[in-house]
Amino acid sequence: MSYPPALARLIRLLTRLPGIGEKSAARLAFFILRGDDQYPVELASALSDLKRQTRYCSTCFSLTESDPCSICSDERRDKHCICVVEEASDLLAIERSHGYRGLYHVLQGAISPLDGRGPEQLRVRELIERLKDGGVQEVVLATNPSVEGEATAVYLARLIKPLGVKVSRIAHGIPVGGNLEYSDQATVGRAIDGRREM
Repeated sequence: MSYPPALARLIRLLTRLPGIGEKSAARLAFFILRGDDQYPVELASALSDLKRQTRYCSTCFSLTESDPCSICSDERRDKHCICVVEEASDLLAIERSHGYRGLYHVLQGAISPLDGRGPEQLRVRELIERLKDGGVQEVVLATNPSVEGEATAVYLARLIKPLGVKVSRIAHGIPVGGNLEYSDQATVGRAIDGRREM
């Protein structure tokens, strides 16, 4: 026996989401089907609003409903420092830490030759344009500590340093509450390399 056409269509659409297989999609579809009648209407409205109202900031390329975004238009932010991240979700993680008060630049990915993504598919050109006016004194490279993130950071550092802008890299190492005994060798090595004076 197969699913009714409307249910089968929803399951097929849900499987296109990352990390959602057919079983998970079916479980979600049945949850929606069993729920109250208002939930699917609200969900469809939220999805429609997301596509219609959300855009990229023309300055930093983060997600926003207003252009420029609230961070780029905030006069209290340090305009002399730009933190470069791979995705808007990375920007939000840094903002939640309350440890950074500068501006951002979202690359919208990382260099990944295996995925056919080079610097020209990222917002690298726009970053370099932002640095040419001379107001930025430091660029913090906060790409992920993956092979792609490291390659992206090295590539950007080579482009930025000749512009006379200080380039720094976020530290990587043992998480707060972590235990050296259970950390892998690469993480411990990065923690040692990223040590700072107290």
